Amino acid sequence: MLSHQEIGGIILYRNKQHLAWHETLEMHELVAFQSNHLMGFKMTLPGVTDPQLRALYEETIRSLEKNLKELLPYFSQAPVVGTRSIPSGDLTAFHAAHLLLFAKTAVRNYAIAITETATPQLRETFQKQLNNAINLHGKVFYFMLERNLYPAYNLDQLLADDVKNAKKAMQL
Repeated sequence: MLSHQEIGGIILYRNKQHLAWHETLEMHELVAFQSNHLMGFKMTLPGVTDPQLRALYEETIRSLEKNLKELLPYFSQAPVVGTRSIPSGDLTAFHAAHLLLFAKTAVRNYAIAITETATPQLRETFQKQLNNAINLHGKVFYFMLERNLYPAYNLDQLLADDVKNAKKAMQL
């Protein structure tokens, strides 16, 4: 059931029932990325001895916690939500997701870098490294998919995992 509102000659539509699928998936990507890094930053923090760097870590941790708290309420507006459980002592999912997020970010960063490159040899190097990053991403993705660590085809599980991981990250 759509409603609309006109603002400055632009008609804005709202779905009263749930978020759109594409925005739900973008939200999933952001929450998964931030939850995983929040856990990593919290695990790293005890070893950070430089006071200025430690302050930056602490600021980043607070910022990520705030972001997650702001995003989690939107999960109730997602098209579907379900549950599943993964043994809490097994960190395979965390480590695999950390690697997957790194590979995904590397792909994006290389793609951006290529658009800013004027030197042909550097461009070729970036393209080679981009292809390597794409291959790594595929290997990690299929590793996770085969072990049911990334339920890419099950939105219920994907979103439930996001909520669980975000809450876990904030409680560390």
